[in-house]
Amino acid sequence: MNWEQLLSLRRQGDTSKRLRVEQDDTRLGFEVDYDRIIFSSAFRSLQDKTQVIPLSKTDFVHTRLTHSLEVSVVGRSLGRLVGKKIIEKYPYLKEIHGYHMNDFGAIVAAASLAHDIGNPPFGHSGEKAIGEYFSIGKGQKYRNQLTDKQWQDLIDFEGNANGFSVLTASRPGIEGGLRISYATLGAFMKYPKESLPKKPTNDISDKKYGFFQTDKLFFEEVAKDMGMISKSGDDIGFERHPLAYLVEAADDICYTIIDFEDGINLGLVSEDYALEYLIKLVKDNIGVAKYKTLETKEDRISYLRALAIGSLINDAVEVFVENEEAILAGKFPYALTDKSKYKAQMNDIIKLSVEKIYQSREVIEKEIVGYQIIQTLLDKFITAFNNKYEGTASNYDKLILKMLPEKHHLDKGNLYERLLHICHYVSLLTDGNALELYETIQGQKKR
Repeated sequence: MNWEQLLSLRRQGDTSKRLRVEQDDTRLGFEVDYDRIIFSSAFRSLQDKTQVIPLSKTDFVHTRLTHSLEVSVVGRSLGRLVGKKIIEKYPYLKEIHGYHMNDFGAIVAAASLAHDIGNPPFGHSGEKAIGEYFSIGKGQKYRNQLTDKQWQDLIDFEGNANGFSVLTASRPGIEGGLRISYATLGAFMKYPKESLPKKPTNDISDKKYGFFQTDKLFFEEVAKDMGMISKSGDDIGFERHPLAYLVEAADDICYTIIDFEDGINLGLVSEDYALEYLIKLVKDNIGVAKYKTLETKEDRISYLRALAIGSLINDAVEVFVENEEAILAGKFPYALTDKSKYKAQMNDIIKLSVEKIYQSREVIEKEIVGYQIIQTLLDKFITAFNNKYEGTASNYDKLILKMLPEKHHLDKGNLYERLLHICHYVSLLTDGNALELYETIQGQKKR
């Protein structure tokens, strides 16, 4: 892979190549990506989607939106720092093609901003709820009518693949979705493969999948246009775009440190634990005099959190730069944090977070509610949508479909597309919207 091709400004539907040297510096193409994402309705819905605590009304607990904004900030720093090193190593990128270190920052920031845009309500349990509707729930009846890969898309419903659809799927009058640059889409594609074969290797890029069968042709076009390395075999799979490693690192850094901070502020993790774990990350650059002036728990934790994120950013940049040639050759099968000198400390924090936060009673209780909500909505809308297509819709089915927003009233000719369409609709609901719609359908809504 080569950087000139990987930093593609091309957008879906372009008939000619866009050149960086021809760009208006007041409105760069990669910065336009960020703007389009942040103004999208799918991004706005993240303000009422779970990061750690579902349906939480506590002010200081992160939502998917605040998490995504923070990941984009960390991603921008990672991109700029790496970009500076890349431009120094390959000066022709700037001298001939006009790229700057800030281009790298803009690409990673935009992809990081969108990294959770396809996640369903109620966190990762929302993905599992959709998958289990088909694998062990009422949706099992559709198995024999779908191909193996179509079925795998449903039983392993994946927020990353759904996010690719959100960014790129066309509908009448809206060709190419948000029309994001190929470079940003490449950085977004952490798992550039289809749903089968499942986890064919231990390569980090094979851990999940990155696109549904409906999107595979365009996914291939993006990957091939940028010169991403195709893996051998009949199944679609590519080595990662190098900047996808930075998007992943930004997310890893934020959820490790900031979810931990949420747990501390909620009282799920004691401050003594927090100090012990965080100080291990920052012991080399903590200002002891400054730290001693901080009188509140919130200020002490905030200070340590900022230092920890800074340490992890610098470390991730170092790992990337040291392995840049292997990454370009498609021979780096790890997350950057896997090779971090702070890996043991990060693992300790994640282990404590799982025990004290992710498996807390409050989280478990609300995830149980989320399962019931998502599976009920799927069943009602899928049944009504299919009955309408088959000409057997009851009056109740017609009433249910009137709850479907206008933009989701699309003709879907085959069963797989209809099932995926309703999964996509449910996935874009906020936690609050999903709860309200469930209560309405169940006759529980208070007037």
